[in-house]
Amino acid sequence: MQDTGWEMRNGTLTHPVSRISHAAVLLPFPGARGTILPLARPLTIEDGVTGADAKTALERGRPVVLVCPPAPERMRDIWDLLAPTLGLVPGAGPSVLIVCADHTAAAEWSAVAPTGLRVHAVTGLARSAARLKQRSPDVLAGAVKDLAALVQRTALKLDQVAALVVAWPEALIAGEHAAALDTLLGEAREARRLVLSWNPALLADFLERHARRALVVGTLPVDERGAPLPPLGRVRYCVVSPGRRSAAVRDVLDSLDVGEPLIWQGGPVPEARFDAVICTALPSREELAALVRLGEPLVFISAAQLPYLRSLATLAPLALPGAADRARDRVEELRERVARVLQDGVDHELAVLDPLFERFDPAEVAAALLALLGNRGKGNGETTAPVVADAARLRVFVGVGKKDRASAKDLVGALIREAGVAKDDIGRIDVREAFSLIDVAAGAADRAVRGLTGTTIRGRRVITRLDRDR
Repeated sequence: MQDTGWEMRNGTLTHPVSRISHAAVLLPFPGARGTILPLARPLTIEDGVTGADAKTALERGRPVVLVCPPAPERMRDIWDLLAPTLGLVPGAGPSVLIVCADHTAAAEWSAVAPTGLRVHAVTGLARSAARLKQRSPDVLAGAVKDLAALVQRTALKLDQVAALVVAWPEALIAGEHAAALDTLLGEAREARRLVLSWNPALLADFLERHARRALVVGTLPVDERGAPLPPLGRVRYCVVSPGRRSAAVRDVLDSLDVGEPLIWQGGPVPEARFDAVICTALPSREELAALVRLGEPLVFISAAQLPYLRSLATLAPLALPGAADRARDRVEELRERVARVLQDGVDHELAVLDPLFERFDPAEVAAALLALLGNRGKGNGETTAPVVADAARLRVFVGVGKKDRASAKDLVGALIREAGVAKDDIGRIDVREAFSLIDVAAGAADRAVRGLTGTTIRGRRVITRLDRDR
């Protein structure tokens, strides 16, 4: 492995034009390629890099930077690169530490980990501290502030961590947790470094301090002159959490009224034409270019992914139908049903209500009946039962369902065993095809969400959140 020939001349980093290339890299990441990073403080990269070279670099203690979209679901094969470090110090603590932006991202890492690998997402400090003392996981994923708090509690010992993954520090180095991140990395200086980045050019100072002379793997968002690549086109986006994207797809399809949509969840992009292109997975630049050729894509993203998507395309936000929109739809439907009943005739009902018309305005009588009868229609057989909200309970979404062979008994057991929720606090459980909804006492809902997130039910790691659509 040899350096590519970058030279510093008169304070400027230069390279022979004939040597600038994008040599293919045989890594398990789709579309991964090698290139050269033109920075004021040069990173070193070699020609003809292979996946084995990247793994060897980590084993020898050399930092590695992977250029990739900021989405844990796109990094399912990262575990192969980290395999030599897993269990390197058995029983002493987590072998791999993944530093994330927040606890939601930590839970996503837990959800995409391979079966059999013990991954714990820090979503509650007390629970995570107890887990580390009882039986340390192979991999610990958490936000900077949470990991720093565990270190302060001496529950997490950084000198026992074999490999440290910094997941897209573009969102961390300029925020309130930048100092904590520097401290965390400084105390774990012996750990092997793997940095995931969607644009290493934004991380020059950070990489100089914490991943000096790293091996850079991936296609950088620059041309041969080092200038940023132009936008790929216009893309619409909507900020939606991963657990809500299936429901958001239905909302979008209803609002757009399209005949033949493409729901792209990753993988190859088809060449056929579609009425709409909806992306529930975060595309790479190459994938987004292919999607733009099919039409104007709509991409569901998390808030932290917005800067990455903005670097690829010209963005336009799309507002999903909210609770007010759905309420207006229900009101309009009710009006149509009332109109159909009036067309069929209500002479008998008017005779019954006539004495009330002498005391009250007819509109007030109609409104009272609507409240009393729970919006029940007449003449078309349709009935809408009144909805009575249980203020004492909240609904919890759990990302496991019938297709995973999960049952209500499994969910009750997990709530009691993993989350410490009392049986009396557990209400109705609705197990659906791909997910489940559980009514939990309001005082125990947060504990249920923290306790279930990242746990395994029927062999599947689950993501849990409060269901806001109730």
